[in-house]
Amino acid sequence: MQLPLLLPGKRVLVVGIADQDSIATGIARALREAGARLAITWKNSKIRPETEAIGRELDAEILLPLEVREATEMDTLFGTIAARWGGLDGVVHSIAWAPRQALAAPIMDVTLADFTAAMDISCHSFMRLAQRAAPLMEHGGALITLTYQGAERVVPNYGIMGPVKAALEASCRSLAAELGPRGIRVHAVSPGPIATRAAGALPDFAKLLADSAAEAPARRLATQADVGATCAFLLSEHAAAVSGGVVFVDGGQHVMA
Repeated sequence: MQLPLLLPGKRVLVVGIADQDSIATGIARALREAGARLAITWKNSKIRPETEAIGRELDAEILLPLEVREATEMDTLFGTIAARWGGLDGVVHSIAWAPRQALAAPIMDVTLADFTAAMDISCHSFMRLAQRAAPLMEHGGALITLTYQGAERVVPNYGIMGPVKAALEASCRSLAAELGPRGIRVHAVSPGPIATRAAGALPDFAKLLADSAAEAPARRLATQADVGATCAFLLSEHAAAVSGGVVFVDGGQHVMA
């Protein structure tokens, strides 16, 4: 789909690109097509080559490592953004992780260590990004994170990520209230299931994809490009009155009982 120039010259950080199938990759492509200038990060040396290749393809101006549990890497990233760009207009947080055993186990059996790790990487990291991004958004901006309907209802095999995503959505509401007076909007975008490397770790994921497509009123799943187009709109001035809510991009599946 050809996007209009919604974000001419807007400076946007995209966190979560791992490979060509990542939702974050589809978002970054859409933002670049909409005119945004991009900063892109990689998590570790294993995925660095592919992430860097995607960054070069999209003319990313900043390419740096970011393991969100490493405060020094986060400080270096935002210090570089401040030095090179002098400010920031948007952040896309597209990362989530839980230990495999925590996804498969009943949530009452999830250990404190596994719960803490999932919450730290999938939820609190968004708050840490917001804390560092907000001072760079002197003229306002927008923060986006990715959620899933497992935050609102029980999804088989989603395990501890349901409570974690619920916490993430609640955090978006609080951040929207705190940052709104500074002209900063906060959004949680909720795609339906999308075939990505990370999602493949969920048991019976192929069945979830098929069932979701059959259930959705649109009779199809959202694509990475669909999510990207929505994020481009939310980061643009056309969404100036939108903040704090969950924006579903799932063919309408979330309305079905």
